[in-house]
Amino acid sequence: MNYITIKTKLEPERQKDYLKLALLTEKFKRAVELAIRLQLKGVKKSEGVKEVSRLVLNNWWYSDSAWDYAKMLLKGAEQNGGNPRHIHLKSKFLISKPKENEKGNRNVKIEGLNVRIRSNGEWLNFKMKTAGKFLPVLLDAQKFKYGVQVVLRNGKVYLHVQVPFEVYLKHYGRTANGKLYAGFDLNSDRVNMVILDERGIIRDVKVEHFPGVNSPGFSNRRARDLRLKALARLLDYAFYHGVRVVFFEDLGRIKRKNGKATTSRKGNRKASTFAKKELLEYGVVMALKRGFEVYLVNPAGSSKLGREFARGLGLDVHSASAFVIGWWGVNSLKTHEHSQKEEQFS
Repeated sequence: MNYITIKTKLEPERQKDYLKLALLTEKFKRAVELAIRLQLKGVKKSEGVKEVSRLVLNNWWYSDSAWDYAKMLLKGAEQNGGNPRHIHLKSKFLISKPKENEKGNRNVKIEGLNVRIRSNGEWLNFKMKTAGKFLPVLLDAQKFKYGVQVVLRNGKVYLHVQVPFEVYLKHYGRTANGKLYAGFDLNSDRVNMVILDERGIIRDVKVEHFPGVNSPGFSNRRARDLRLKALARLLDYAFYHGVRVVFFEDLGRIKRKNGKATTSRKGNRKASTFAKKELLEYGVVMALKRGFEVYLVNPAGSSKLGREFARGLGLDVHSASAFVIGWWGVNSLKTHEHSQKEEQFS
């Protein structure tokens, strides 16, 4: 999560450019579905990408992007208890990842307001339309590597550009100049935040509830909107109340240990909860945008310790868990800074 996505609109220079792009997105969809079938058969990525490129896309880098997207879909189906054989794509889209050691993007070239998309050995030409406030960011981002997603919807073409954080923050970022720390406990029906000082003393506690979002029939879109807006309010509160560093749970550390799933069913279920993952991803993006230093803390045992601390601290269990996350984070930073000083003077 080292980028932020800016959405723009593309207008084709010629009608045939649009038609060829529509065909390319249809091929990409078929490539993803083929990659899913190959991965279910246990085919290795190196062989699978070659097969996808040979049979469908005739482009290795598009095929590599399709393979990774298929892998993400399979992982999501596994975590949510779905049948991966029932995955069917409806949207017309195209993904092109950036290459690690190259600037720009091999298949989608952004040159000023001109966008060229590679299709079967030729370039399709488009004009980019975007809000004026994002234009300086996009122009600057062209000097770096960037990933893109092209989406066709209702006869229109949209380009989603993954801009490096440092580029975006250079234009719009704020710097959090406070001295305090904030720990967060993320849940599907609430977000708890505890603000601490460097000694681990609690300075403030804030909770945002969104009850009912897990009820049957509750709109997923509305639930997502409520959760993300609540988290944004807490981050704004932290910014204006002297917080410089924020700590979130590292959900990946709950689910995996040394590359293997933990034996804790509760931990696996907690890590696979989509709402929590969505909150974490959004929280990291928004915290960096606001100028916070952001760290992920291994949350193993935080819930248990939070329950033990709750009564003594006069907090609910989730707020006590947020305190533990923040407390561990503060102590980890202090230990790291101390070891650096020792190395400097040794």
